Amino acid sequence: MTDSKQTGRVVLLMGGVSSEREVSLMSGEGVLKALRSQGVDVTPFDPKTDSLEVLEKGGFDRAFIALHGRLGEDGTIQGVLNYLGIPYTGPGVTASAVAINKELTKTVWREAGIPVPRGVLLHPQAGDDVLEKTVAELGATGLVVKPARDGSSIGVTKLAEPTVGSLRAALAAAGERDGDILVEEYIRGREFTVALLDGKALPVIEIRAPEGDYDFQNKYYGDAVRYDCPADLPEARAAEAAALCEKAFAALGARGWSRIDVMQRPDGSFALLEINTSPGMTPHSLVPMAARAVGLDYAALCMKLLGLAATD
Repeated sequence: MTDSKQTGRVVLLMGGVSSEREVSLMSGEGVLKALRSQGVDVTPFDPKTDSLEVLEKGGFDRAFIALHGRLGEDGTIQGVLNYLGIPYTGPGVTASAVAINKELTKTVWREAGIPVPRGVLLHPQAGDDVLEKTVAELGATGLVVKPARDGSSIGVTKLAEPTVGSLRAALAAAGERDGDILVEEYIRGREFTVALLDGKALPVIEIRAPEGDYDFQNKYYGDAVRYDCPADLPEARAAEAAALCEKAFAALGARGWSRIDVMQRPDGSFALLEINTSPGMTPHSLVPMAARAVGLDYAALCMKLLGLAATD
Protein backbone atom coordinates (compact mmCIF):
# COMPACT_ATOMS: atom_id res chain seq x y z
CA MET A 1 0.00 0.00 0.00
CA THR A 2 1.30 3.45 -0.94
CA ASP A 3 2.19 5.62 2.06
CA SER A 4 2.49 9.38 2.45
CA LYS A 5 6.26 9.31 1.98
CA GLN A 6 5.83 7.73 -1.44
CA THR A 7 3.10 10.07 -2.66
CA GLY A 8 5.13 13.26 -2.27
CA ARG A 9 3.25 16.53 -2.80
CA VAL A 10 -0.27 15.89 -4.08
CA VAL A 11 -2.64 18.27 -5.84
CA LEU A 12 -6.34 17.40 -5.52
CA LEU A 13 -8.42 18.61 -8.47
CA MET A 14 -12.05 19.26 -7.52
CA GLY A 15 -14.96 21.49 -8.46
CA GLY A 16 -14.43 22.51 -12.06
CA VAL A 17 -16.93 24.02 -14.47
CA SER A 18 -19.12 21.11 -15.57
CA SER A 19 -22.75 20.47 -14.63
CA GLU A 20 -21.39 18.03 -12.05
CA ARG A 21 -19.45 20.69 -10.13
CA GLU A 22 -21.56 20.24 -6.99
CA VAL A 23 -20.91 16.50 -6.91
CA SER A 24 -17.20 17.04 -7.59
CA LEU A 25 -16.91 19.39 -4.61
CA MET A 26 -18.49 16.73 -2.38
CA SER A 27 -16.12 14.09 -3.74
CA GLY A 28 -13.14 16.38 -3.28
CA GLU A 29 -13.97 17.20 0.32
CA GLY A 30 -14.10 13.51 1.17
CA VAL A 31 -10.82 12.75 -0.57
CA LEU A 32 -9.11 15.79 0.99
CA LYS A 33 -10.06 14.69 4.48
CA ALA A 34 -9.01 11.11 3.81
CA LEU A 35 -5.61 11.96 2.36
CA ARG A 36 -4.80 14.35 5.16
CA SER A 37 -5.75 11.66 7.68
CA GLN A 38 -2.99 9.56 6.10
CA GLY A 39 -0.41 12.30 6.44
CA VAL A 40 -0.38 13.24 2.76
CA ASP A 41 0.76 16.75 1.82
CA VAL A 42 -2.25 17.66 -0.33
CA THR A 43 -3.31 20.96 -1.90
CA PRO A 44 -6.86 21.41 -3.27
CA PHE A 45 -7.13 22.95 -6.73
CA ASP A 46 -10.34 24.17 -8.37
CA PRO A 47 -9.94 24.84 -12.12
CA LYS A 48 -12.85 27.28 -11.97
CA THR A 49 -11.14 29.64 -9.54
CA ASP A 50 -7.43 28.71 -9.50
CA SER A 51 -4.84 29.54 -12.15
CA LEU A 52 -3.11 26.76 -14.07
CA GLU A 53 0.10 28.47 -12.97
CA VAL A 54 -0.48 26.85 -9.58
CA LEU A 55 -0.22 23.43 -11.22
CA GLU A 56 2.83 24.44 -13.24
CA LYS A 57 4.81 25.93 -10.38
CA GLY A 58 3.46 23.95 -7.42
CA GLY A 59 6.13 21.25 -7.48
CA PHE A 60 3.51 18.51 -7.32
CA ASP A 61 4.50 14.86 -7.52
CA ARG A 62 1.02 13.43 -8.12
CA ALA A 63 -2.53 14.55 -8.85
CA PHE A 64 -5.77 13.07 -7.58
CA ILE A 65 -8.56 13.87 -10.02
CA ALA A 66 -11.92 14.28 -8.26
CA LEU A 67 -13.38 16.27 -11.15
CA HIS A 68 -16.49 14.95 -12.90
CA GLY A 69 -17.90 15.67 -16.35
CA ARG A 70 -16.59 17.90 -19.09
CA LEU A 71 -13.08 19.36 -18.79
CA GLY A 72 -12.58 17.05 -15.80
CA GLU A 73 -12.84 13.52 -17.14
CA ASP A 74 -12.87 14.05 -20.88
CA GLY A 75 -9.10 14.07 -21.43
CA THR A 76 -8.67 17.84 -21.09
CA ILE A 77 -7.12 18.08 -17.64
CA GLN A 78 -5.38 14.75 -18.25
CA GLY A 79 -3.60 16.35 -21.22
CA VAL A 80 -2.52 19.30 -19.08
CA LEU A 81 -1.11 16.98 -16.44
CA ASN A 82 0.68 14.92 -19.08
CA TYR A 83 2.28 18.10 -20.42
CA LEU A 84 3.39 19.08 -16.91
CA GLY A 85 4.66 15.56 -16.18
CA ILE A 86 2.44 15.10 -13.12
CA PRO A 87 1.17 11.50 -12.70
CA TYR A 88 -2.58 11.45 -12.11
CA THR A 89 -5.32 9.08 -11.05
CA GLY A 90 -7.66 7.43 -13.53
CA PRO A 91 -7.45 6.72 -17.25
CA GLY A 92 -5.33 8.72 -19.66
CA VAL A 93 -6.23 11.21 -22.36
CA THR A 94 -7.50 8.90 -25.10
CA ALA A 95 -9.52 6.58 -22.87
CA SER A 96 -11.04 9.57 -21.06
CA ALA A 97 -11.94 11.33 -24.30
CA VAL A 98 -13.67 8.25 -25.66
CA ALA A 99 -15.42 7.32 -22.41
CA ILE A 100 -17.03 10.75 -21.91
CA ASN A 101 -18.95 10.15 -25.15
CA LYS A 102 -21.58 7.49 -24.47
CA GLU A 103 -22.20 6.67 -28.14
CA LEU A 104 -18.49 6.46 -29.01
CA THR A 105 -17.98 4.21 -25.98
CA LYS A 106 -20.73 1.90 -27.19
CA THR A 107 -19.18 1.79 -30.64
CA VAL A 108 -15.90 0.56 -29.14
CA TRP A 109 -17.74 -1.96 -26.99
CA ARG A 110 -19.82 -3.30 -29.87
CA GLU A 111 -16.60 -3.83 -31.86
CA ALA A 112 -15.24 -5.81 -28.90
CA GLY A 113 -18.36 -7.98 -28.72
CA ILE A 114 -19.62 -6.40 -25.50
CA PRO A 115 -23.44 -6.21 -25.22
CA VAL A 116 -24.99 -2.72 -25.10
CA PRO A 117 -28.55 -1.38 -25.45
CA ARG A 118 -29.91 -0.62 -28.90
CA GLY A 119 -29.87 3.10 -29.54
CA VAL A 120 -29.45 5.98 -31.94
CA LEU A 121 -27.72 9.36 -31.80
CA LEU A 122 -30.10 12.26 -32.52
CA HIS A 123 -29.97 16.04 -32.62
CA PRO A 124 -32.55 18.26 -30.89
CA GLN A 125 -33.82 19.47 -34.29
CA ALA A 126 -34.43 15.98 -35.70
CA GLY A 127 -37.49 15.81 -37.95
CA ASP A 128 -40.76 14.11 -37.05
CA ASP A 129 -40.04 11.31 -39.53
CA VAL A 130 -36.84 10.47 -37.65
CA LEU A 131 -38.64 10.57 -34.31
CA GLU A 132 -41.45 8.37 -35.62
CA LYS A 133 -38.90 5.82 -36.83
CA THR A 134 -37.07 5.93 -33.49
CA VAL A 135 -40.25 5.34 -31.49
CA ALA A 136 -41.27 2.49 -33.80
CA GLU A 137 -37.90 0.74 -33.80
CA LEU A 138 -36.73 1.27 -30.21
CA GLY A 139 -39.74 2.27 -28.14
CA ALA A 140 -41.59 -1.01 -27.54
CA THR A 141 -40.57 -1.06 -23.87
CA GLY A 142 -39.96 2.69 -23.59
CA LEU A 143 -37.08 5.02 -24.35
CA VAL A 144 -34.26 6.61 -22.38
CA VAL A 145 -33.07 9.99 -23.64
CA LYS A 146 -29.73 11.34 -22.40
CA PRO A 147 -27.02 13.85 -23.35
CA ALA A 148 -24.18 12.02 -25.08
CA ARG A 149 -21.53 13.71 -22.91
CA ASP A 150 -22.90 14.28 -19.41
CA GLY A 151 -23.21 12.32 -16.18
CA SER A 152 -24.94 12.00 -12.82
CA SER A 153 -28.26 11.44 -14.66
CA ILE A 154 -28.37 15.16 -15.50
CA GLY A 155 -30.62 15.86 -18.49
CA VAL A 156 -31.92 12.27 -18.64
CA THR A 157 -35.58 11.52 -19.39
CA LYS A 158 -37.25 8.10 -19.27
CA LEU A 159 -40.31 7.68 -21.46
CA ALA A 160 -42.45 4.72 -20.43
CA GLU A 161 -44.85 5.13 -23.37
CA PRO A 162 -43.00 7.29 -25.90
CA THR A 163 -44.70 9.40 -28.54
CA VAL A 164 -43.23 11.78 -31.08
CA GLY A 165 -44.31 14.67 -28.85
CA SER A 166 -42.81 13.33 -25.63
CA LEU A 167 -39.60 12.37 -27.44
CA ARG A 168 -39.38 15.88 -28.89
CA ALA A 169 -39.70 17.36 -25.38
CA ALA A 170 -37.05 14.99 -24.00
CA LEU A 171 -34.68 15.91 -26.82
CA ALA A 172 -35.17 19.58 -26.02
CA ALA A 173 -34.35 18.98 -22.33
CA ALA A 174 -31.22 16.98 -23.14
CA GLY A 175 -30.30 19.48 -25.84
CA GLU A 176 -29.76 22.12 -23.16
CA ARG A 177 -26.75 20.04 -22.10
CA ASP A 178 -25.44 18.64 -25.36
CA GLY A 179 -25.93 18.96 -29.10
CA ASP A 180 -25.75 15.18 -29.46
CA ILE A 181 -28.39 13.12 -27.71
CA LEU A 182 -28.46 9.37 -27.22
CA VAL A 183 -31.87 7.69 -27.44
CA GLU A 184 -31.88 4.09 -26.26
CA GLU A 185 -34.31 1.29 -25.65
CA TYR A 186 -35.60 1.30 -22.06
CA ILE A 187 -34.36 -1.94 -20.52
CA ARG A 188 -36.76 -2.86 -17.74
CA GLY A 189 -34.73 -5.06 -15.46
CA ARG A 190 -32.32 -5.12 -12.56
CA GLU A 191 -29.71 -2.36 -12.34
CA PHE A 192 -26.12 -3.00 -11.31
CA THR A 193 -22.83 -1.17 -11.16
CA VAL A 194 -19.31 -2.60 -11.20
CA ALA A 195 -16.25 -0.75 -9.90
CA LEU A 196 -12.91 -1.47 -11.56
CA LEU A 197 -9.70 -1.04 -9.60
CA ASP A 198 -6.44 -1.57 -11.47
CA GLY A 199 -8.39 -3.43 -14.15
CA LYS A 200 -10.06 -5.87 -11.78
CA ALA A 201 -13.73 -5.86 -10.84
CA LEU A 202 -14.79 -5.28 -7.25
CA PRO A 203 -17.99 -6.95 -5.99
CA VAL A 204 -21.06 -6.25 -8.13
CA ILE A 205 -23.55 -3.81 -6.54
CA GLU A 206 -27.27 -3.89 -7.23
CA ILE A 207 -29.02 -0.51 -7.20
CA ARG A 208 -32.62 -0.69 -6.00
CA ALA A 209 -34.09 2.76 -6.60
CA PRO A 210 -37.76 3.66 -6.04
CA GLU A 211 -39.63 2.68 -9.22
CA GLY A 212 -36.24 2.29 -10.90
CA ASP A 213 -35.67 6.04 -10.79
CA TYR A 214 -31.97 6.39 -10.00
CA ASP A 215 -31.88 10.13 -10.72
CA PHE A 216 -29.62 12.93 -9.46
CA GLN A 217 -31.62 13.40 -6.24
CA ASN A 218 -31.63 9.69 -5.42
CA LYS A 219 -27.94 9.34 -6.28
CA TYR A 220 -26.61 12.01 -3.97
CA TYR A 221 -29.31 12.99 -1.47
CA GLY A 222 -31.73 11.11 0.74
CA ASP A 223 -31.88 7.43 1.59
CA ALA A 224 -34.63 6.10 -0.67
CA VAL A 225 -32.24 3.97 -2.74
CA ARG A 226 -31.14 0.59 -1.42
CA TYR A 227 -27.87 -1.06 -2.39
CA ASP A 228 -26.97 -4.73 -2.22
CA CYS A 229 -23.21 -5.27 -2.05
CA PRO A 230 -22.46 -7.88 -3.13
CA ALA A 231 -25.52 -8.20 -5.35
CA ASP A 232 -27.86 -11.13 -4.87
CA LEU A 233 -26.81 -12.93 -8.03
CA PRO A 234 -25.81 -16.53 -8.69
CA GLU A 235 -22.04 -16.82 -8.57
CA ALA A 236 -21.82 -17.54 -12.30
CA ARG A 237 -23.93 -14.49 -13.19
CA ALA A 238 -21.90 -12.18 -10.95
CA ALA A 239 -18.70 -13.53 -12.51
CA GLU A 240 -20.18 -12.93 -15.98
CA ALA A 241 -20.99 -9.29 -15.18
CA ALA A 242 -17.55 -8.74 -13.67
CA ALA A 243 -15.80 -10.29 -16.67
CA LEU A 244 -17.79 -8.16 -19.13
CA CYS A 245 -16.84 -5.00 -17.24
CA GLU A 246 -13.17 -5.95 -17.08
CA LYS A 247 -13.25 -6.56 -20.83
CA ALA A 248 -15.01 -3.22 -21.41
CA PHE A 249 -12.44 -1.39 -19.26
CA ALA A 250 -9.60 -2.95 -21.23
CA ALA A 251 -11.27 -2.31 -24.60
CA LEU A 252 -11.13 1.43 -23.91
CA GLY A 253 -7.48 1.27 -22.89
CA ALA A 254 -8.40 2.51 -19.41
CA ARG A 255 -6.19 2.32 -16.35
CA GLY A 256 -6.40 3.16 -12.65
CA TRP A 257 -10.09 2.96 -11.87
CA SER A 258 -13.58 3.41 -13.28
CA ARG A 259 -17.16 2.34 -12.67
CA ILE A 260 -19.46 0.73 -15.25
CA ASP A 261 -23.27 0.73 -15.12
CA VAL A 262 -25.02 -2.46 -16.19
CA MET A 263 -28.62 -3.53 -16.80
CA GLN A 264 -29.90 -7.09 -16.71
CA ARG A 265 -32.61 -7.91 -19.21
CA PRO A 266 -35.63 -10.04 -18.23
CA ASP A 267 -33.96 -13.02 -19.97
CA GLY A 268 -30.97 -12.71 -17.61
CA SER A 269 -28.49 -11.28 -20.12
CA PHE A 270 -26.52 -8.13 -19.40
CA ALA A 271 -26.14 -4.84 -21.30
CA LEU A 272 -23.49 -2.26 -20.40
CA LEU A 273 -24.77 1.31 -20.30
CA GLU A 274 -21.76 3.57 -19.77
CA ILE A 275 -18.45 4.01 -17.97
CA ASN A 276 -17.48 6.69 -15.47
CA THR A 277 -13.72 7.25 -15.51
CA SER A 278 -13.70 9.59 -12.51
CA PRO A 279 -16.29 8.03 -10.21
CA GLY A 280 -17.92 9.85 -7.35
CA MET A 281 -16.36 9.74 -3.89
CA THR A 282 -19.29 11.26 -1.97
CA PRO A 283 -20.94 9.65 1.08
CA HIS A 284 -23.44 8.02 -1.32
CA SER A 285 -20.87 6.88 -3.89
CA LEU A 286 -20.54 3.29 -4.97
CA VAL A 287 -16.84 2.66 -5.56
CA PRO A 288 -16.07 3.19 -1.85
CA MET A 289 -18.94 0.82 -1.04
CA ALA A 290 -17.54 -1.91 -3.28
CA ALA A 291 -14.04 -1.35 -1.89
CA ARG A 292 -15.29 -1.78 1.68
CA ALA A 293 -16.69 -5.16 0.68
CA VAL A 294 -13.12 -6.37 0.05
CA GLY A 295 -11.68 -4.76 3.19
CA LEU A 296 -10.49 -1.49 1.67
CA ASP A 297 -11.78 1.51 3.63
CA TYR A 298 -12.23 4.98 2.12
CA ALA A 299 -8.80 6.31 3.11
CA ALA A 300 -7.06 3.13 1.98
CA LEU A 301 -8.90 3.35 -1.35
CA CYS A 302 -7.67 6.91 -1.86
CA MET A 303 -4.10 5.85 -1.12
CA LYS A 304 -4.43 2.90 -3.49
CA LEU A 305 -5.61 5.19 -6.26
CA LEU A 306 -2.71 7.57 -5.69
CA GLY A 307 -0.37 4.61 -5.94
CA LEU A 308 -1.78 3.87 -9.40
CA ALA A 309 -1.25 7.44 -10.65
CA ALA A 310 0.56 7.66 -13.98
CA THR A 311 0.99 9.76 -17.12
CA ASP A 312 0.29 8.56 -20.66
